[in-house]
Amino acid sequence: MSEKDLANLEAIIDSIKKIIRFTSKFDNPDSFYDDEQAFDAVLMNFVIIGETVSKLSLPLRKETKQVPWTKIKAFRNIIAHNYFGVDAEEVWQIINDQLPALKVEITKIIKKRN
Repeated sequence: MSEKDLANLEAIIDSIKKIIRFTSKFDNPDSFYDDEQAFDAVLMNFVIIGETVSKLSLPLRKETKQVPWTKIKAFRNIIAHNYFGVDAEEVWQIINDQLPALKVEITKIIKKRN
């Protein structure tokens, strides 16, 4: 694995950790959405994740097809281009249902490649 890919994967993990930390005090999507600072910070970190995915090498993305790279980039585009139309419930579900698994998969990739 290239140093660039490794750094980008670690940046994705960092953003995932921030999202988890920023949302840990909420127990539902409404309270999360009502906290503008937390909601904006989380969305920005999803944008960072999507941008960082686009910087990963094509060979790495092809070797790790278990990670939905295209969907991650697509979600970034939704946030960046339709910010005021972002559904807090959908964001909440992604955070709780998909983000932990993404963190596990990327951590495995980093450990496997080192």
